[in-house]
Amino acid sequence: MDAILHGDEAVLRPLMARHADLSARVTLRHAERVVTMHDKPAQIMRHGQGTSMFSTIDAVKDGEASAAVSCGNTGALMAVSMLRLRKLPGVNRPAIACLWPSRNPGGFNLMLDVGADVKAEADDLLQYAVMGASYARNGLALKRPRIGLLNVGTEEHKGRVELKEAHDRMAEVAKVSDFDYVGFVEGGDLPSDRVDVIVTDGFTGNVALKTGEGTAKLISDFMKEAFGAGIMSKFAALLAMNSLKRLQKRIDPRRVNGGVFLGLNGTVVKSHGAADETGVAAAIGLAHQLAQVRFIERLAARVASAERAGQDAAQEGPGIAAGTGDGSTA
Repeated sequence: MDAILHGDEAVLRPLMARHADLSARVTLRHAERVVTMHDKPAQIMRHGQGTSMFSTIDAVKDGEASAAVSCGNTGALMAVSMLRLRKLPGVNRPAIACLWPSRNPGGFNLMLDVGADVKAEADDLLQYAVMGASYARNGLALKRPRIGLLNVGTEEHKGRVELKEAHDRMAEVAKVSDFDYVGFVEGGDLPSDRVDVIVTDGFTGNVALKTGEGTAKLISDFMKEAFGAGIMSKFAALLAMNSLKRLQKRIDPRRVNGGVFLGLNGTVVKSHGAADETGVAAAIGLAHQLAQVRFIERLAARVASAERAGQDAAQEGPGIAAGTGDGSTA
């Protein structure tokens, strides 16, 4: 895998010189400016030319790169990505999808949206389900993903109006897009094996994501304190070292670092701003995996198919559903 690295050459060149094996596979693209965490998305959209973020997204737009990875300002990255790459035909609101450690055999569930937009109407939630199912098929190798709609309870009478509407229409969308709808799910189901993809609005998803990351770190810190409290605790930790390492690896949020922007004409992966080398490597690995399976082409085909089926159903009345008809595995 070759890469294009965008940033200040004076800073990056000495760092690259320390790794001769990587230097031959990395092209350094100088960018005079960077987007800071304090920059507002609207300002970057108007005056972001010359920044490493703009240059990175343009490399995908121009076909030089198959995917973009950034640790920068999320709002600015989404704004620049939408400006330069544009949305896929038929997509109303792009979404950010993240992986969530779970009891499923693959070890992860998928959740979206986790911060692209704070609100979502019923049509948006249905489209998130279609995009999430496509991601699960291509990123998690699940032939028929199980989709759940995050709510305050599993009873059908609970939830906001847009949630109830999406719930009532989800079964028809599931027939078209080849996934199983399990109904409403609650917060406790996020790491469960009841569901593969959790659909929600960006406000709720982002709060859940940050809460999960904080909880994982809290548990890790508590365990370090407990096993370092005294000589006997340290001895117990030594005996349980292998088990503790397995647990740490399983709940380590760095392993699933990288939110994927779904619904754009290009693959963009957002790494956590505070990610270390392990986290950044995970984000790059995810981008490479999605590029290898030509995920954007598959996602575009699936969205277009769902949109056509929705138009046909609206014209012909309720109860009409259609398959892709092309054998697609999108």
